[in-house]
Amino acid sequence: MSTDNPGIDPLLGLRVPEDPACDVFLTGTVFLDIIFTGLDSAPVRGTESWARGMGSSPGGVANMATALARLGLHTSLAAAFGDDHYGEYCWDALEQGEGIDLSLSRRIPGWHSPVTVSMAYEGERTMVSHGHEAPVPLPGCAFPTRPPRARAAVASLTPGRSEPWVAAAARDGALIFADVGWDETGRWDLDALPGLGHCLAFLPNAEEAMRYTRTDCPRAAAHALAERVPLAVVTLGAEGAYAVDGATGAAASVPAIAVEALDPTGAGDVFVAGFVTGTLADWPLADRIAFAGLTAALSVQEFGGSLSAPGWTEIAGWWQQVRGCAGQDPAALERYAFLDDLLPAAGRDWPLRRAVPTIGFGRGGEGLPAPR
Repeated sequence: MSTDNPGIDPLLGLRVPEDPACDVFLTGTVFLDIIFTGLDSAPVRGTESWARGMGSSPGGVANMATALARLGLHTSLAAAFGDDHYGEYCWDALEQGEGIDLSLSRRIPGWHSPVTVSMAYEGERTMVSHGHEAPVPLPGCAFPTRPPRARAAVASLTPGRSEPWVAAAARDGALIFADVGWDETGRWDLDALPGLGHCLAFLPNAEEAMRYTRTDCPRAAAHALAERVPLAVVTLGAEGAYAVDGATGAAASVPAIAVEALDPTGAGDVFVAGFVTGTLADWPLADRIAFAGLTAALSVQEFGGSLSAPGWTEIAGWWQQVRGCAGQDPAALERYAFLDDLLPAAGRDWPLRRAVPTIGFGRGGEGLPAPR
C-alpha cells in the first residue's frame, strides 16, 4: 500500500459485513506518462528545449485509481497492460505500490503500452500521446459486461458511445460518478451520453457544462444539469467548484485554494476521487466539494498525475500547517474544520516531496493560501 495512507479508512464507521469488497470500480486506458517540468515556455519548432525536471508514472485511468486508493478506498481497476517493460512498470506501481486490485486487468502479449509525454509550463500542459486500441473484450476477462459488485464506479462518458458495464454496475447497486471529455462532434447533446441516466453525480468542467446546457454561466449550467442527475458538480478552475443537489435544489459553492501550480496533470481526476470519497462517507455537500478542491490543489504542486495524488498524511500535514499560520481567515479555516475528525493528530511537514519513480532503477484563490 502507499505510504501516504496511514491506515485511515474514511468509511470505517459505515462498513457492514454484507458490503462488497470493492469500494470503487473503474476501467480505462493506462498510459505510461513521461512528464517534463521546469520549461520556461512552450517548445519552439526547430529548437531544442531543456526541462529542469522530469519523471515517469502510470497515467490515464491510473491517475484516478491511485487518487482513490491513497484516500483509503478499496479500488479495483480493469485495464489492459502491455507485456513490455513499460507495462510491467505500470502494473507493479499500481498493484504493489498503491494496493490497487488488478484481478480484472490483463497483460496483453505483443501489445505495447500507450505512452504520453506531458510538458508543463506556465501552469498549463501540452501532451503528445501514442498507442493502439487494446483487444476488446480483454482475453479471459468477464468484463466489461459483468463488473464486480462495488459501492461506486467512476465512468468517463463519450458522446454516442454506450458502455454496457455502467448500466450493469448501477443495477448491482453501485453509485455511478461520471466526468466527460471534449465533444469532438461539436453537438454537445446530453442525450448522446447514454450512461448519464445511470449516474448519481456528473462532474464536468465549466466549459463543458455550459456547452451541454446552452447556458452562459457555469452556475446556471449546474442547475440545468441537476434536472438530469441527482448531483451536478461543475469545476470552475481557479474559482473553485459549484454543486447542486437535484433532489432538494440545495447548492454549495467553495472557492479554490490559492496555490502555485507546478503541473495540473490529473487534477480533475483527483477532484473526482475526493468527491467520491466524501459522498461514500455521507458528508454534507459543501464538505465534499471543499475536500475535493483541497486534494486537487495539493496535487498540482507536484508533477505527474498519479504521482501527485495526495494521501491522508499529506492532507494532515497541510491542515496542521495552515492552522499554525498567523492571519488566516477564520471563515476559511472553518470551511475545513471537518478534517479534525478525520486526520491523525500530526502529519509530516508540508509540503511533502515524493521520490519520483524512474524506469530502470531498482525497486527500492481563497483565504487559505498554501503555506511556503
